[in-house]
Amino acid sequence: MVCDAAWEGNGCMYPVILRHQDTLRLYYKACNTIDKATGQYDAHPESYACCAVSHDSGRSFTKPDLGIVPFDGNTHNNIILARGGYTKNTDNFAVFADANPSCPQEERFKAIADNGPIADNKRERILCSYKSPDGIHFTYSGEIHRGGMFDSMNCAFWDRQSQQYILYMRDWREGYPRYRSDDGARKRMRTLRYSVSQDFRQWTRPQPVEFCATDDIELYTNGIQPYHRADHMFLGLATRYVERLIWSPSYDYLPNPEHRKVRFDHNPREGLAITDCVLITSRDGVHFNRWDEAFIAPGIERRYNWVYGDCYCSWGLAETTADDPDNTAGELSFFAFENHQQVNSVLRRYTIRKDGFISYRAAREPGSLLTRPLIFDGSRLTMNFSTSAIGYVQVDIHDQEDHPIPGYQGYELFGDSLDRPVVFACGTDVSSLAGKPVRLHIRMSDADLYSIKFV
Repeated sequence: MVCDAAWEGNGCMYPVILRHQDTLRLYYKACNTIDKATGQYDAHPESYACCAVSHDSGRSFTKPDLGIVPFDGNTHNNIILARGGYTKNTDNFAVFADANPSCPQEERFKAIADNGPIADNKRERILCSYKSPDGIHFTYSGEIHRGGMFDSMNCAFWDRQSQQYILYMRDWREGYPRYRSDDGARKRMRTLRYSVSQDFRQWTRPQPVEFCATDDIELYTNGIQPYHRADHMFLGLATRYVERLIWSPSYDYLPNPEHRKVRFDHNPREGLAITDCVLITSRDGVHFNRWDEAFIAPGIERRYNWVYGDCYCSWGLAETTADDPDNTAGELSFFAFENHQQVNSVLRRYTIRKDGFISYRAAREPGSLLTRPLIFDGSRLTMNFSTSAIGYVQVDIHDQEDHPIPGYQGYELFGDSLDRPVVFACGTDVSSLAGKPVRLHIRMSDADLYSIKFV
């Protein structure tokens, strides 16, 4: 999808992907940072919340004529919200389908948006909510928090496991002054906070998300939600913000250095900063693992990449069909806009194997791993794994003291499967071990192990 409509341009951001019946909906911010009359850079352009639709598993999106918001004298556009009335800003309109069984129909779709600064204080803002019966016609429903720095995509959802709403928002790290020091060193640290609610009206005071990491990096968007294929896990495709302190010669060799210098002259960080995407995961929604190897990097240098604005991934994953008709397992798709603040934004689709975000990886030289004691309910052990022709994954079941259990020595698994049963010397039935602490002893060679499941 090319953002070439009159209300769009080079500043389209914050994609949200939501499956609705047999279509995918794309919600996004539409704006243009180049004044179309003067050609000058506009740091604070008018923006709109828009909706596009895909009927082909996200391979293309169309912009429906929604007839809701006037633009240039008519309503023939796909805009669902513009500034006016209670809505002072549409910078990061993040929509979700409320999965709470008690949710009234008129609030079945909700959205979170940064509603602009408090009394023109750009560093203290208001976070608000909206409601809709159909995900298209939204009305303002109230203020959630004020005083934080919410100028990013903030994500809320109903968590089935804890039976509450959880909101993840961008803010500053406590204890850091919010300015550059006289020597130019950055003292601000962008990070994430969370808040919870039983009714989507009364929210707890925002608390910092804790990362199991020793070094500080800055995160903008978080993209956190329960992983729909295993909703006891939280998963986010977060934007990592990297700002070098001075202009080095490498910037001159990156794509479109003239544009970078214009942004630098406007604000040094806009020329120095670069963004990519990292994966974050959690089991309790508070303590997160941050996988610091880039999940998506800007990639091979093209005309308009390697800028502040790359790799802001969609909030939401979609199960989609694969291009190969023989691949009946399908894949997962997510999306990101490109060409940030240069030419018309375009949307790119990325795909990954199901449950294939992270793996234990063994090289050709064999390696092994031993799980902590597990207590399971089920009769079969299945694995999502991938090997080369010569590679393998082999699983034995041990007791909690790590002694092999007779009969549960596994045969080699080789292939590339999302859900392969593990065959042991005694067969595939493991029900006799259900409810007892066991440990899996796994040997691997030239293989990736993505996930295990007792069924």
